Amino acid sequence: MGITTRERISIQLLALVVMQTAVPATYAIPAFARKYNLPCSACHEAWPKLNNFGQVFRDNGYQLENGRDAPIYQQLSYWPITFRVTPEWHREFNDRTVVDVVPGNPSSGQVESAVTTSGFDVPAVDIWTAGTLYKNISFAVQLFVDTQGQSGIQTLFVRFDNLLGSRWLNFKLGKFELDTLLSAERLLTLNDTGGFYTNYGFLPPGDKNFFVGLAERQPGIELMGHSANSYTRYSVALLSSNGGPAGTNNSYDVYADFTQGFEIPRLGLQRVGVFDYVGHSPTLFQTNAGAPVPGTGTGNRSFNRIGAYGLWYVGKLDFSTFYQHGQDNAFLGNAVPANQPLLLPSGAAGPSWNGGFVETHYTYNPKFVLVGRYELVRMSRQANPSIRSDRGDVDTWTVGYRWYPFMSSRAGLAWVQEYSRQRSVGTAPLTGRDVTSSSFLMGFDFDF
Repeated sequence: MGITTRERISIQLLALVVMQTAVPATYAIPAFARKYNLPCSACHEAWPKLNNFGQVFRDNGYQLENGRDAPIYQQLSYWPITFRVTPEWHREFNDRTVVDVVPGNPSSGQVESAVTTSGFDVPAVDIWTAGTLYKNISFAVQLFVDTQGQSGIQTLFVRFDNLLGSRWLNFKLGKFELDTLLSAERLLTLNDTGGFYTNYGFLPPGDKNFFVGLAERQPGIELMGHSANSYTRYSVALLSSNGGPAGTNNSYDVYADFTQGFEIPRLGLQRVGVFDYVGHSPTLFQTNAGAPVPGTGTGNRSFNRIGAYGLWYVGKLDFSTFYQHGQDNAFLGNAVPANQPLLLPSGAAGPSWNGGFVETHYTYNPKFVLVGRYELVRMSRQANPSIRSDRGDVDTWTVGYRWYPFMSSRAGLAWVQEYSRQRSVGTAPLTGRDVTSSSFLMGFDFDF
């Protein structure tokens, strides 16, 4: 006797819930949990970090592929929208801030001084919606509004999934995050010093590259594909080189990423990946009364970011490892227009550097996660050989935890505390000495 479509869908959903008992209990942004009436642990480890099923769900274009993903199958009252807010108290410290010798009197000269600030804050409100427009047509829109009333579009794309009936052909157009399993958008830390990956947007001191960084959403198109379980994944994106201020350029960049997952007995799923970003940045602009005309960047010079990463699990511990080699053209590194090569210093070269990080999470129980990260950048060649060889080197340490009092299919709440400390070599604005900065943050991270 055959089963009905409704029974088949019920069996698929039951199988999904059973699958999740094999992974640690986790937490999620609730928009999709509301849609499918599933626990948030179906997609996330220590929200907002994805588990493998969450990665498969995302790769499938926010679809369970149960035949009822299109919005016409949802209740008319359902609207896939989430608000995320982080009210907080934070303390910031910098030991080399430039200040006037006599406060309020700029003619008195300037010195570097240690400055500490603290206070309560609500950095911004993220408004996020994503889902399906129709079977195999997905979308995402993410906006932010800050405390000054400024707003902007962070993400906006439409994706056509499973082209020609194949998981290996998915096409995206819009503004989106570059594809990587070590997503800067899913970090568990939020503070001003260690709430981001320094390597993703690092530039040597004095470098005039307009590259916005691997972490920033960029406008373009993407072709990606994956196996049924997303163990094997690839992504190739063609991006406009205008992700920087005011749309700087008319050229294009290329980003490619490949990831492979594999099982290790008694340890579970592990992943490794490689990436390459080849781009161009302008060195001069058409001007109007001396002011650059947006979008007229010319004198393009090349830059490259290439690297590898891994995501490793050992019981309740997981480790993210990342390595990157970066290189910019000599004109970019010395902030010299391409039409004025005589301004290059003697012995000028393209600056290059190596960097990486190790990040670990310890899931003590489903409601409590410890976070630690060490990140470094080391210059291997300066743009100007007269500059000290280690100028621009960076070391950043971050520790913290997230405690989740609850997480339901309607809303979630996390109490966070974290501390980060950074040392940057030779970057003090007046004396060229080392700069030490730190951040301490505690507050709530909640969504609805």
